[in-house]
Amino acid sequence: MTNDGRSEPWAAGLSSAARVVWAKHDFDTNDWLPLYRHMADSAAVATLLWDEWLPPQVRRLIADALPGGEDDARLLTVWLCCVHDIGKATPAFAGQVDVLADDMRANGLATPSRKQLPDHSYAPHGLAGQLILRDWLVTRHGWTERATHQLTVVVGGHHGVQPTNTGILAADKRPALLRTPGNEQAWLDVQHELLDVAADRTGVTPRLAAWRDAKLPQPVQVLLSSLVITADWIASNPDLFPLFPNAGTRSQDPVRTREAWRLLDLPAQWRPREPPGTPAELFATRFALPPGANPRPVQEQAVEAARAMPAPGLMILEAPMGEGKTEAALTVAEVFAARSGAGGCFVALPTMATSNAMFDRFLSWLAHVPGMPQEAASVFLAHSKAHLNEDYLALMGGGVTLDLDRDGGDDRDSTSLIAHRWLRGRKKGMLASFAVGTVDQLLFMGLKTRHLVLRHLALAGKTVVVDEAHAYDTFMNTYLDRALTWLGEYGVPVVILSATLPARRRRELVAAYTGDHGGHDHVEQARAHPLITTATPGAPANVLAPPASGRGTDVLVEPLADDLDTLGARLTAELVDGGCALVIRNTVARVHEAAAHLRDIFGEGTVTVAHSRFLDLDRAANDADLVAAYGPPGRGADRPARHIVVATQVVEQSLDVDFDLLVTDLAPIDLVLQRMGRLHRHPRGDDQAERPERLRRARCLITGVDWTTTPPDPVRGSRTIYGAHVLLRSLAVLRSRLEARTDAERTVRLPDDISPLVQDAYADDDALIPPAWKDEAEEARTAHEVTHVVRQEKADVFLLDEPKRPGRALIGWVDAGVGDADDSHKGRAQVRDTAESLEVLVARRSTDGTVTTVPWLPDERGGLELPTHTAPPSDAARALLASALRLPYQFTVGAAIDRAIEELEADMVPAWQTKDAHWIAGELVLFLDENDRAELAGHHLHYTRTDGLKATRAE
Repeated sequence: MTNDGRSEPWAAGLSSAARVVWAKHDFDTNDWLPLYRHMADSAAVATLLWDEWLPPQVRRLIADALPGGEDDARLLTVWLCCVHDIGKATPAFAGQVDVLADDMRANGLATPSRKQLPDHSYAPHGLAGQLILRDWLVTRHGWTERATHQLTVVVGGHHGVQPTNTGILAADKRPALLRTPGNEQAWLDVQHELLDVAADRTGVTPRLAAWRDAKLPQPVQVLLSSLVITADWIASNPDLFPLFPNAGTRSQDPVRTREAWRLLDLPAQWRPREPPGTPAELFATRFALPPGANPRPVQEQAVEAARAMPAPGLMILEAPMGEGKTEAALTVAEVFAARSGAGGCFVALPTMATSNAMFDRFLSWLAHVPGMPQEAASVFLAHSKAHLNEDYLALMGGGVTLDLDRDGGDDRDSTSLIAHRWLRGRKKGMLASFAVGTVDQLLFMGLKTRHLVLRHLALAGKTVVVDEAHAYDTFMNTYLDRALTWLGEYGVPVVILSATLPARRRRELVAAYTGDHGGHDHVEQARAHPLITTATPGAPANVLAPPASGRGTDVLVEPLADDLDTLGARLTAELVDGGCALVIRNTVARVHEAAAHLRDIFGEGTVTVAHSRFLDLDRAANDADLVAAYGPPGRGADRPARHIVVATQVVEQSLDVDFDLLVTDLAPIDLVLQRMGRLHRHPRGDDQAERPERLRRARCLITGVDWTTTPPDPVRGSRTIYGAHVLLRSLAVLRSRLEARTDAERTVRLPDDISPLVQDAYADDDALIPPAWKDEAEEARTAHEVTHVVRQEKADVFLLDEPKRPGRALIGWVDAGVGDADDSHKGRAQVRDTAESLEVLVARRSTDGTVTTVPWLPDERGGLELPTHTAPPSDAARALLASALRLPYQFTVGAAIDRAIEELEADMVPAWQTKDAHWIAGELVLFLDENDRAELAGHHLHYTRTDGLKATRAE
């Protein structure tokens, strides 16, 4: 079991006691790995990570904190990775495996068994390593204890949670866990011997004195911690770094490291270059503009503003719907990345549906971006339903080869986009170079969780684009602001997009990123639209007002009584010559009610339903069908001659759909304007001549309100979702148009009226509130303010602190956190103020007991048998997993959720809960009968492919 060191450079000169201290053990094979070997492996991996993988943006930040610049940064990183497991050279750790502890005892290290150390949990090896390294720096290199903390906490937190002061004090009071009483010197000698060798082998010994007075900013400590974890995970993989004694030729450097790195095959990061040429030339090459087409003024000025900034920083881009904000943001991200040394890009969106819609556009952009790695670039779709996205599945199945322009010229080359096997999953996925996903992935950056440092490393090396910034509530904005604060500290370039951003919110975003909460009055006072705001920490923010593109829509606004007969009669009149109408309701119940009534009038085939209460695959198909039927002209789809889509807010954002007429429930003004963005979105003939004659003027009918009361009273479902205050403010800013008698007075001009309407609606004053509304408005405002405070306090509970002064250690950084975070509904609820919900998988069970997937699933996934005596085949299990459905709110109120879970658990299939059924183990399954009905928690459930799930209370 011992190694004499003659064939192992790292072991040469080590005492026999130091050579038998162990780090890894496999109980099945009894294979093991000496600690010195794991130290060497970790150092070798860290060297390769620094030299071949880490983006310059991250390297520079660490280098700027050290007296020797990048040379020091590389040395420090490699050394910390090397010594991170020194806490395993302790009796508290070594006594876990008797056979290995016996060898240590035989070499002079008294090692009690784990049973003899009942308080061993007070010194987990990470914390033990922090204390050992502290003592070594103090006694061997003259550091003060306080000065050591900023480095030793990196070792202490390498399992994802930084030790607390209380934990450090408790471990210090139990010295027997670090060195056996009566044998302290032997243990101390081995610990220091291993640390001395590590310092010599990594080359840090001459630099330790120079680092004594360094003050490492907390962001640098975070990055060092995340690099230690990354190197440890790679070096701990026995497939890459085999255990002894069966490692063969892969038992030592350099063969061991070279082969491991080859097998890992970690894709290199993006190496962007400053894109040359005018904005028009740049957009033409990135987005294949048709001949003669030019970017819009806001797109051109966004690029010019990015180039003019003193350093990459924050850009807030406000422009109307359909103005090409996404293309502008990606182009600015490329400029920022080239100037900052970013190694990738992350685009954050409000929902999974909007993320999926963006993913294809993102991949298309990557095909035209120079600087991609020679062999492959890593891509990640960052949400929990990524396995349902066909584009992402293709990347997981071996990658997609792109023909691309590496140099910005005519010479073409190719690379592959892959979802790399190591760069997947909840903790590592965001380390991929390029990612699209829900904004939760960014919000988690401000949430106290395990392995938070990895999320910080992932984002610290990228440019970040945040789309639909207006779509986030108080709770989410709290986490977004804290994430922006850390991104600003890292120097990460950020582009924020919105069509309808309140001015106060614009100022808050600038303040969060720059860390300067004073000033910025001019940022909040700006009222132009489009608007570009740029900011870098330590410099005044700039505001630019590009000219409008000339594209615009005049929308006639009028109230519509909230009864179904009125709705049906109005649509009958408006669609008499054909046309496509969109009816948006704020609740699913109102969607079903309206759709049923309209089908009685227009027929089943003329009314389509879209909302969130569909199976995952069905909802994805619904979105695709909407874009195919109502997308831009010239896409080859047949637009229906006459059709009505009744939908919830799912059509509000990121779906490029275009309707002739809009009927919408009252909503906050910014969302009403977003909905108007689906109205006459694209030109259809000169002066819209290809639309039915009576629908060539865009009209928005606002309903969901009792117009006979003072003030008008929004329906209860809308008040529940949005609150009475913001709905009354929305009514107030639209009041003059809703009460007008002429078309000119009723017109909302897009984009000219977007900013005035939004800013007035979200202003602090009540100047627009009619005197007759005063009492109700004051009551609504008070309730709104109370709710805001409650949500703010709720968000603050697990909110990460802002970065402390340089030199302040990360001790207790995520203390009292939430544990792990992921993009499940439970995980998202940690950064969104959402009610608990219940998700089920849906299958069909026949009267003879046969269970199958529902029959209508696409791509031959429907009707697959699901055996109940064993784990289903993987294709059937994946099809079932793609049939997830979120149950409506009535199953989450009070005791209803407990009753529903109890009934679902009673119906669980035991064979589906085994490790062989890993795709679906732990999931709740709702079994529909042959008529697609079920009973659950006192409700009748009925699912149809056309309408999704309906739930009615049983009598």
